[in-house]
Amino acid sequence: MRNPESWRWIWMVAVAVFGIGEMLMAGTFFLAPFAIGAGAAAIAAWAGAGLAIQWGLFLGISILTLIALVPVRHRLNERHATEGIGAKRMIGRTGVVITAIPGGPGEAGEVRVDAELWRAINRDNEAVEEKSAVKVIDVEGTRLVVVRDTEG
Repeated sequence: MRNPESWRWIWMVAVAVFGIGEMLMAGTFFLAPFAIGAGAAAIAAWAGAGLAIQWGLFLGISILTLIALVPVRHRLNERHATEGIGAKRMIGRTGVVITAIPGGPGEAGEVRVDAELWRAINRDNEAVEEKSAVKVIDVEGTRLVVVRDTEG
């Protein structure tokens, strides 16, 4: 591999492999810095730089870009973290009681939140009548924990 012509193409293939890998792992920004570093090394190879300079550019630019993208990765992850996952996304939303919630502990009724039907309990052990407005305050297993919505 002492032929400089070979390293030009090796770096170009590395750019393609890292670039395609990054696209397949969308949202991680893990392989993109290596694609950028390989791109810098490819430019150096085409300019006639030695192998040590090519590797130095590849490693240096890859590490610097990896460090520089950390805040971007955190900012993107924070944006999605507030939405909640699964049933937790229902916390804070309001709904309407479809089937009355009995007053006994652990007894469930049914509520509609947005377009979804959920089993629901009232932590205060108070009966909640049909068509009452409720607010989701927690999730216990597959049941929503609701209270009467005094604002709506």
